[in-house]
Amino acid sequence: MLSDVMEDYLKAIYVLQTEDGPPVSTSAIAAEVDKTAPTVTDMLGKLAERGLLEREPYTGVELTPEGEAVALEVIRHHRLIEAFLAEQLDYDWSEVHEEADRLEHHISEAFERRVAAALGDPEVDPHGDPIPGADLEPVTDDSVRLADCEAGETVVVARVSDRDEDELEYLADAGITPDTELDVVDVAPFGMVTVRTPDGEQSLPESVATSIRVRRR
Repeated sequence: MLSDVMEDYLKAIYVLQTEDGPPVSTSAIAAEVDKTAPTVTDMLGKLAERGLLEREPYTGVELTPEGEAVALEVIRHHRLIEAFLAEQLDYDWSEVHEEADRLEHHISEAFERRVAAALGDPEVDPHGDPIPGADLEPVTDDSVRLADCEAGETVVVARVSDRDEDELEYLADAGITPDTELDVVDVAPFGMVTVRTPDGEQSLPESVATSIRVRRR
């Protein structure tokens, strides 16, 4: 049986693989799980021994099909819980991540099925992140980072990172939520990205623009 921490690592690696492709570096994983590089290296060794990932010396790691299935199940639990909290219990989208983190490892498959049915088998969570299906097939994603777009492009917000509560509150106030159409007005050389929303123009720091995934029109 895997520990909660092991599942957290597999989930983090899957997310990083999805965003930037494998192999995933130790430093990237350390930043994602907020652990030191030696701690991460030790855990990667344990996961490799269990056949959940493959390690490439000096380059990084990649999940095996078994590791990917575990990661997808945890992600499915997490995002279904977020959707349930937001839709059924009136949680704000900035509040659901931490609650889901606490619960994702501890719900039964029967509970998961009932939550999914109660919500009508949603395809995305409150932040626009795709919810893996019950078959745990990898989810395809054609979105790009807002920070990688160019001035003059028109895009639609696909999803935003759920990690920072203050950032989510800021984006909600700015009218930047999933399915919002944005015109990229300017991309400054010092990192600010200015977009036009239905409510007006907003200038976003590069770190925030990186956390927003969009689809080009």
